[in-house]
Amino acid sequence: MNLAVTADKDTGVAVVTLDRPERLNAIDLAMRDELIATWRELRFDDTVRAVVLTGAGRRAFCTGLDREAVVPQPSSPYMQDDPLLRVGPKSNDLWKPVVAAVTGMACGGAFYLLGEADFLVADPTATFFDPHTTYGMVSAYESMLMALRMPHGEAARTALMGSAERMSARRALEIGLVSELTEAGGALAAAIGCATVIAGYPTQAVQGTVRALWAAREAALDRAFAQAPHLIALGNLPGEQQGELFRARRREYRIR
Repeated sequence: MNLAVTADKDTGVAVVTLDRPERLNAIDLAMRDELIATWRELRFDDTVRAVVLTGAGRRAFCTGLDREAVVPQPSSPYMQDDPLLRVGPKSNDLWKPVVAAVTGMACGGAFYLLGEADFLVADPTATFFDPHTTYGMVSAYESMLMALRMPHGEAARTALMGSAERMSARRALEIGLVSELTEAGGALAAAIGCATVIAGYPTQAVQGTVRALWAAREAALDRAFAQAPHLIALGNLPGEQQGELFRARRREYRIR
């Protein structure tokens, strides 16, 4: 199993943990399938009224799609398959509140999950970056989700600076990407604390509020997502060239 799911029936809070710390919680196809199944199952569990999403270990919340994952693609640019497109809770019609607890790196495909969380709580070690452009890949879905979570200039800088720069937890708090910056090691407890309060409120009112907040974003997101497959097909380098850039990558980066 690539996920650990625990539920406290007294508080009504479930904790979903990405559990591949040896791979920096990168999402392979098995974890992708487990996430989808978990969100779908939580829709039917009335004892769970709020969810916390986190990653195992101290090094990373999630580093996106595992580079060793083999994702077959049709030859036509009109039929692109994005393996992470349905990995988040909202994409699976889960309208229970989801609080993300971020420790360590959150990058690239992690934004599919963070973009569908209701709010983020971060450890001081949290950093956010998107390496797509560095390796000749279009940041489409990731950037579209982040553009609805932070000011345009910050979303653009995160996407365009690639692996050369990482946003600190402090900066993420300043721009509103993160709603709370905890003491070291405190992100999970703080997220569970928030989720416990929310889970104690009348369920229908909470879920209706989650749905209302998401409705305010959906129109823009749907129109943007419609463009994403073509932008990716036109802008991505062939896989072999992406691999060359990845192998030749520089390890240096700045944190801002």
